[in-house]
Amino acid sequence: MKKKTAKKKAVPRKQTPRSETSELLAFAIDLAYEAGALTLRYYGGLVDADDKSDGSPVTIADRKAEQLIRKRVGKRYPEHAVLGEEYGESNAGARVRWILDPIDGTRSFMHGVPLYGVLIGIEAEGEPIVGVTYFPPLDEMVAAGRGLGCKWNGKPCRVSSVSRMQDAVVCTTDVERLLKRPEGLGWRRLQQRSAFSRTWGDCYGHALVATGRIEVQVDPVMKPWDAGPFLTITTEAGGKFTTLDGKATIHGGSGISTNGLLHGEVLRELASGGRGGSPQASPG
Repeated sequence: MKKKTAKKKAVPRKQTPRSETSELLAFAIDLAYEAGALTLRYYGGLVDADDKSDGSPVTIADRKAEQLIRKRVGKRYPEHAVLGEEYGESNAGARVRWILDPIDGTRSFMHGVPLYGVLIGIEAEGEPIVGVTYFPPLDEMVAAGRGLGCKWNGKPCRVSSVSRMQDAVVCTTDVERLLKRPEGLGWRRLQQRSAFSRTWGDCYGHALVATGRIEVQVDPVMKPWDAGPFLTITTEAGGKFTTLDGKATIHGGSGISTNGLLHGEVLRELASGGRGGSPQASPG
């Protein structure tokens, strides 16, 4: 008779100590302020840009701001990895990884629109633990650490308590790109059912959700550095951040921030392709 072998218990992933998260958050906030000040030297003037392989622009301010953050992180935490939009990844495989977008909304930056942001996300063992987004022209900071809550300009902030789509404000970064996706007709229906919709795009829309000023932000395309801070920020503010197909990750290629109360309804509507979804279903 064969002996039964005991099943191995899954080893739980180590939790990052609260003190470490707090230290990383404070440093990330300092770096966002410093990089933001650098970008303002170029903001509002004529800025030359190169086109990247995906057709998006990159300016000298993007490059210098990322270089600054990389230098500061490398000096203080030489063992950490850094993944940035402009210079790729260094020290891959490290336990802690910084994810940077020095200017999210480069086109806004180039045209003197004040809604661009400096984005910093930090992962520990692959899990997001810190998120910081700073809007230099507005001097507006939204920052969060896992288990530490979310703060807007240093004061605690929460998502809104709106629970009906007819009272909600829904936003997206790129209407045309969204309409080309299978979820496009579902987005149209969300627009029709909501109080109103806008295109307060890029990082600004996600910050608006976390600070309770709108309820839904849908981004059909998000790279890890675009999404880097927002799973932590939105979750700590009491909301939800997932991909368009409902996965709670910053690496899924798309992103939705909501106040949480409307998240399930938004996902169902987008998935239905505008065929009605389940408007009366309880929000998830």
